[in-house]
Amino acid sequence: MRYWASARAAAGVEADLLPASGPLTLTEVLREALALHPGTRLGDVLAICSVLVGDRPVTAEDPGAVLVPPGSTVEFLPPFAGG
Repeated sequence: MRYWASARAAAGVEADLLPASGPLTLTEVLREALALHPGTRLGDVLAICSVLVGDRPVTAEDPGAVLVPPGSTVEFLPPFAGG
């Protein structure tokens, strides 16, 4: 799991490794991310993040139906300001 911008600030780390022997749902990945960082505002930040599983954006899909194969990268991208 890689955290960008305010997600990184909330987690206090750039990334977490989540060992998995088989596919997980995105819901399970989110639950694990929050469990690794209790007492932070990470949950609030992840709620507004765009998510990439590998190179694939996860848009309006049900996170419980999105499978994350072992070895995949899940990236949490908060809204960015830019010009």
